[in-house]
Amino acid sequence: MRLVAASSVLLLASVLALSTSARASERHPTLSGLETQVICPVCPGETLDQSDAPLARRMKQFIASRIAAGDTESEIKAKLVAQFGPAVLASPPKKGLDLLVWLLPLVGLVVGAAVLAVLARRWSRSREPGAASAGQNGRPGLEPDLEARLDEELARFDG
Repeated sequence: MRLVAASSVLLLASVLALSTSARASERHPTLSGLETQVICPVCPGETLDQSDAPLARRMKQFIASRIAAGDTESEIKAKLVAQFGPAVLASPPKKGLDLLVWLLPLVGLVVGAAVLAVLARRWSRSREPGAASAGQNGRPGLEPDLEARLDEELARFDG
C-alpha cells in the first residue's frame, strides 16, 4: 500500500507542477506551442509544425494574428474547432466521453502498481526464512535416506 500512496503523491505533485505552466501558456500562447497541438486538416496525422501545406500555412498565420490580438490558447483552439471540427486538435478534449482517454491510462497505472505491490508482498512472505523445514545441521529438510547418503558422501570427500 505504501507504493500506491507514493505513486499517488507523485502523480498529484506532477499534476500541480504542470497546471502552473499550463495556466501560463493559456494566457500567453506561442505560435510554436500551438503548432504542435493542432492537426493539419489536409495532412492526416501531421501537426501544423510538421506540415507545409498551403492550408497549414494559412492556419499558422491565423494563429499568429489571434495571438497578436491577445486571444488565449483556448479561444484560439475554440475558433479552429468551430471552423474545422474537433479532429483538428492533436489531443482529445478533457470533457465528456473523451475524458476516458485521459483517465484510463492513469487508472491502469494505479491498478498495475497495486497488483505489483500485492504480488511482491506475497512473494516476499513465501521466501521468508523458516518457510522450508530445516533438517540436521541447519540444512533444508531432506528425506532421511537422502540425508544419510549425503552425509556419507561428504564424510568420504572430507576424509
